[in-house]
Amino acid sequence: DLGTDMRLMCVAAHPDDENTRLISYMSNHEKARTAYLSLTRGDGGQNLIGPELRELLGVIRTQELLAARRIDGGEQRFTRANDFGYSKHPDETLAIWNKDEVLSDVVWAIRTFKPDIIINRFDHRTPGTTHGHHTSSAMLSMEAFDLANNPNSFPSQLNYTQPWQPKRIFFNTSWWFYGSQEKFEKADKSKLLSFDTGVYYPLLGVSNNEIASLASSQHLCQGFGRLSQRGTEKEYIEFLKGDFPEDKDNLFSGIDTSWNRVKGGKAIGHILYAVEKNFNFTNPSVHIPDLLKAYELVQNLDDDHWKTLKSKELLDIIQACTGLYLEVSANSTSASLDTTVELTVEALNRSTVPIVLQSVTLSDGNTVNKNIPLKNNKDESFKTEYYVSKNTPYSSPYWLKEKGTLGMYKVDNQQLIGLPETPSNVFVNFNLKINDTPLSIQKKVVYRYSKPDKGELYKPFDIVPQASVKLDSKVYIFADDQQKEVTVTVKAGKDNLKGNVGISHPNGWHVYPEQQTVAISRKDESQTFSFLILPPKDQQEGTMNPIVTVGNNAYSDELIEIDYSHIPFQTVLMPCESKLVRLDIQKKGENIGYIVGAG
Repeated sequence: DLGTDMRLMCVAAHPDDENTRLISYMSNHEKARTAYLSLTRGDGGQNLIGPELRELLGVIRTQELLAARRIDGGEQRFTRANDFGYSKHPDETLAIWNKDEVLSDVVWAIRTFKPDIIINRFDHRTPGTTHGHHTSSAMLSMEAFDLANNPNSFPSQLNYTQPWQPKRIFFNTSWWFYGSQEKFEKADKSKLLSFDTGVYYPLLGVSNNEIASLASSQHLCQGFGRLSQRGTEKEYIEFLKGDFPEDKDNLFSGIDTSWNRVKGGKAIGHILYAVEKNFNFTNPSVHIPDLLKAYELVQNLDDDHWKTLKSKELLDIIQACTGLYLEVSANSTSASLDTTVELTVEALNRSTVPIVLQSVTLSDGNTVNKNIPLKNNKDESFKTEYYVSKNTPYSSPYWLKEKGTLGMYKVDNQQLIGLPETPSNVFVNFNLKINDTPLSIQKKVVYRYSKPDKGELYKPFDIVPQASVKLDSKVYIFADDQQKEVTVTVKAGKDNLKGNVGISHPNGWHVYPEQQTVAISRKDESQTFSFLILPPKDQQEGTMNPIVTVGNNAYSDELIEIDYSHIPFQTVLMPCESKLVRLDIQKKGENIGYIVGAG
């Protein structure tokens, strides 16, 4: 991949809309850097595998997309659009979404990913014939294609990136969009390009279709688990706008995809092309001097975008060629603010290349000097401590930290918009010398553990509140003025949690007792409290929130854990609140009629 500079972005509306055959083919066969821009996170779907819906389902589907990209080799992007459910027309969709904000996010994705080619999954010319989200994704992509290179469009983005003009845009069509195979056979194909995505990869021992099937099967909450496919598979794309390819058999024809397109890149390309041509598969570490030379030249590039991107790719290849293993694991799955965590730092060089671990720099600002020569296959590990400062952000999806609208998530930080996950706040930089060339490689802190019936397992290391709360129901309905019992569960985010718990409630409602004492000795343990809620005499509704007070700090969020085997463990912080409804119900009759619906 380092020898080419092809970039392609696929655009659609939801997780599982993406064509994994196309993404895998472009990534693995064409060696193009390929991204999928899903306008939403799929929050409006159903859930086959568990109870999570809405925002929590969006978290699951985000992770399923990332799992798919790890298999097919693509990258993942989003906008702030919220999947509010089925929409019959793009006019409705774009009224509920904030069209300007979603368009801004599509332009931002183009400017930051810098694709040469865009491929829409849906047809922008057919409003009202399919899901409004689908058509809207294509319409916004077409509009953004013309705006991304205009510095007067969304100019505030240019504080962080530059305008960019993709060369051409396509629609990923098929016979289905024509109504039948017969109509497709008779259609004018002068603007269509086609390629066989059923190619076989001898190095991997699998075909592109098998990779694509495995990738799309990661969408388990949507019931996408399926059998793998093999054999020839024709894919069609229709040219829409831009420069028509000079060679219809080469999607990127007429585009300089070599290192020559980058100022100062010719010398880098010369080195990397030679490494690729003469690659030593039995002892890849012999290429380290050339890879290090290329890395040093990349540091001199004027273009920060390519410098960052290619530096990371080169560091990944250098690690692979030396068999360099670097890991930082915490002694616990989580920590709260103003506490200290023990870390185990491990470094292993599985080559004869001279490597020295000079130091590690923790994201809390501390540096641990070591100057350890990493000898071939000799594991080096040591322990250190990490201080979680009081201003460290909690671990939670960034798009859920502020309340949004029905159609949009609220994200004010421009540099977070579009990212699939919240960047980790807890990491370690390994400061190395490889062949006397200084390098720094960053690793996130993880939690590593084992289970007798599972073996070795990993979890993300999370920063959590000292206390979190949970109510036993999201809605409490009072048919009369009689009191009801409500259960509040308090979970400790640290050892020896002491404080008080109470319930904030609307005027006219009463809670007994007002406060109860919290005393939990061990982190991750819980304590349950019962409160009596007395409703008002008249009909009324409102919300109540449990609040835990620890010293001068108040905590009112629920810590939700999402744990499925096909995606990483997820921690989500959401405001804990329940609706209170006082009704004046008078029952007449004994029978209830039920009209069966379409489902």
